[in-house]
Amino acid sequence: MDALFGFKRQLLRHPGYTVTGATMEGTLIRVSIFGLLLAFGSTQTNKADWEIYSFHINSTVSGRYATTVITSRVVNRKDESKEVEFHVRIPKNAFISKFRMFMDDQVYDGVVKAKEAAQQQYSQAVSRGESAGIVSSVGRTLEEFKTSVTVAALKKVTFELTYEELLKRRLGKYELQIHARPMQPVKDFKVDVYIHEKACINFLDVRGGLSTNALANAITKKQLDKQAWVYFYPTLEQQKVCENCGEDGMNGDLVIVYDVNRHRSLGDIKSSDGYFVHHFAPSSLTRIPKNVVFVIDQSGSMHGRKMEQTRMALLHILNDLAEEDYFGLITFDSRIMYWKRELVQATPDNVESAKTFARNIQDRGSTNINTALLEGSQMLNQQPREGSASILILLTDGDPTSGVTNLEEIQSNVRAAIQDKFPLYCLGFGFDVNFGFLEKMSLQNNGVARRIYEDSDADLQLKGFYDEVANPLLTNVKMTYEGSANLTQTTFSQYYNGSEIVVAGQITNNDIETFIPKVVAISRNASIIFTDTNGTAKPADDSNTQRVWAYLTVKQLLDKELQLSGSEKEKVKSEALRLSLKYGFVTPLTSMVVTKPTEETTEVLDKPSEGAPPPPQPGTGSRLGMASPGLRGTSGRRNSQRRITSSTVMKSSPDIQHGYAGIPGYSGQPGLGGYIPVQYSPGHPGLGGGFFPPAHSPGRMGPQGPFIAMDYDFTLPSVAPPTISAPPAIRFLLQAENHSLPLCFDVIGRSIIRLLHLPSAGVSVNGEVYDDHGFSRIAVHFDTDGITVFIDTGAVTIKDGQTVTRHTGQEHITAGSAVVIKRDKEVDITAGETRLLILLHGKNGQEFLWPTLRQHPSGNAEGILAVKPVAYEEVHQGPITKLKLNGEEIDVSRSSAMDYCMYSPVRAPCWLTSADSALQAPLSRFTVSDL
Repeated sequence: MDALFGFKRQLLRHPGYTVTGATMEGTLIRVSIFGLLLAFGSTQTNKADWEIYSFHINSTVSGRYATTVITSRVVNRKDESKEVEFHVRIPKNAFISKFRMFMDDQVYDGVVKAKEAAQQQYSQAVSRGESAGIVSSVGRTLEEFKTSVTVAALKKVTFELTYEELLKRRLGKYELQIHARPMQPVKDFKVDVYIHEKACINFLDVRGGLSTNALANAITKKQLDKQAWVYFYPTLEQQKVCENCGEDGMNGDLVIVYDVNRHRSLGDIKSSDGYFVHHFAPSSLTRIPKNVVFVIDQSGSMHGRKMEQTRMALLHILNDLAEEDYFGLITFDSRIMYWKRELVQATPDNVESAKTFARNIQDRGSTNINTALLEGSQMLNQQPREGSASILILLTDGDPTSGVTNLEEIQSNVRAAIQDKFPLYCLGFGFDVNFGFLEKMSLQNNGVARRIYEDSDADLQLKGFYDEVANPLLTNVKMTYEGSANLTQTTFSQYYNGSEIVVAGQITNNDIETFIPKVVAISRNASIIFTDTNGTAKPADDSNTQRVWAYLTVKQLLDKELQLSGSEKEKVKSEALRLSLKYGFVTPLTSMVVTKPTEETTEVLDKPSEGAPPPPQPGTGSRLGMASPGLRGTSGRRNSQRRITSSTVMKSSPDIQHGYAGIPGYSGQPGLGGYIPVQYSPGHPGLGGGFFPPAHSPGRMGPQGPFIAMDYDFTLPSVAPPTISAPPAIRFLLQAENHSLPLCFDVIGRSIIRLLHLPSAGVSVNGEVYDDHGFSRIAVHFDTDGITVFIDTGAVTIKDGQTVTRHTGQEHITAGSAVVIKRDKEVDITAGETRLLILLHGKNGQEFLWPTLRQHPSGNAEGILAVKPVAYEEVHQGPITKLKLNGEEIDVSRSSAMDYCMYSPVRAPCWLTSADSALQAPLSRFTVSDL
């Protein structure tokens, strides 16, 4: 256990951050994925005890909205139970939206609850002496989420975490960063990144330590106008020989950098399902001269390295001032010191004089933040310059200790002094700073707060922040949307070169014709209006639009909640909580409750606030609330959470007999007449075929669904007993909203299923049912190109007019407007904004296909794969369970189904019902006559 603590200390010190150098065009926003999967025994950390046999990171970015799934699979190689810990770092701006564990053919879902309810469950576990913990901490650009589970001897566990984030643009670039440190070489290690941007991708680059030397050959990159793919598949040997690699596997970054086309117009607006998202980032605008005042804390707590790095950063910043800019320098401790008492122009002589002042700043005294900010505000207010943009920047590392020290009074004074005339940016140096105080004060004055970390590159962090606000292009930006409702923030004090403004909302009555967006702003000395006479919100096959709106709305409500008090604060907080629960986001108002198998604990995964202090080192405190020191309690008393076992499932639903799954209420299907089809062997005259006559039917419906009896009594002396087999049937899972139990239904008979149809795009996908497993063939038709892609278990065949080509190896194929990537166990097809993944599975020595949508279409999409998650409520009536779905009650029974949408299928519990009931439409609507 000491070894574990030592590792955790090392981990918490890991910076996990790379600073973009001064030669870069700009500072890059990073979407950081840091996946770790650790396994520890109860008394020692022996890597031979466990093995990560698969580690996948799949990130899909569409319209700057990133959805990332991290899947880790571990096997316990020992002949005794071992505790396995899942440890993942995600971006601070991301919201976790799903967490699942798969073990012993069971699924354990994390459920998002209001923080108070989750905390109560956590506290109850602690009071019973059980191990439990709010296992989260704050890193430099990342947050940590952890959970663990005890894995039986020679058993496996799969962890799957999903999180979502809207990428912010800074200095002209988006960046997706993956930090890989799996702690051992992994045989099946994959990173798949897919980017789709309607505005067209103008460049794509792959950087970071994992893109150089030996690992460079493990990267495959492809870019088209609107799509890009990056694959990182390092071999075991490559994972050992790269820089910072060894027997412990990889330890480094893979960084995907890109941007989209920009032009001086209204920007990129897309709509879907009654929602819109507007990305506004005009280019080719004239830079606005700025007035900037730096207010620098030189109190005693800034002694040493902090002060030295602040001086270095100021020297870099002063070098970058344009001559048309005006600036001022104020330093403070208990007193106020000026370089000049008024703003001066950034001429070469003035800049050199300011550098001399900066080099001689010395730390001393206490901290009078109130007076310093009021003086800085007055300096900007005294010299208003028409056609310029003013900015106030504060750098401090501590609480106010002299002058006015009441935090609310300081915030009120500063707000009154600024009067919404310019933004205030607060830079908090180190973890000792009262970041919540700075954050609230910045938000109240149209700015943001940023933490500066006490690392060797702190001066570059300061310079990097300044670069983001160094070039204002617009001021007083007002976004209006006629024919809309429930808008996110629409007014912005300034727009900076290389940044982006994002607004989302609902389109009234989903009527695009009456939706009219407009942007009004001031550019240098003139008012400017942005409109688009060629059409505005373009419909998009993109299901992210509503989630982008929800993400932005929740983020902004949380910011408002920080600024308000009393009933207004509670109202905003209540709405943020409602949306967090509706969309399954782990936010500061919610927690994810992770229920583990019986005899283990329930844990609560929290999203920490940025202002929270760093977590104590293991063994130094009890922030985790453990019953006893260490990571896990040792009490023999356990949580009594009910565990769903396979025996429980079978007891409640005897639905699977001899490979045939019965369906409650299936008698209503056309042509079946309430009886089970039975297929006889050929060559038995007199028996006919098809169905039992009613007098002899063994398959009449019962309350638990049909089943086939095998005790037949026929007097047929002239022939041998018939061979009886059930028709093939495959079972589909239909996800439900709010983490409810999914529905499942069977499709019986050798039929061709309409999997997906996009009339507007001229794309259709059909699949041929194969026995009782999955699909034998899948066809993807591209009507516009006149191309069809056929996928079977051994090859991909492209039919282009009269030309037919067959591909059996691992290839990257272009088929008209589609891209087809064939790998060993999957085929990845991308067309427009739709991405389809077809997985190859095996069962009982037979291989079959299973399709899953990675990029979900919306709008006029049809087919089984396009059916959206359902919302229902349980209604119990006697021995039969009923669900109310779209106002109608349907019969269901508890059952289970294999989830083949995963690389390693698992059995998931579900409510079994008829296809018509689950789909809320006749099954015939989802079948076609030809592949």
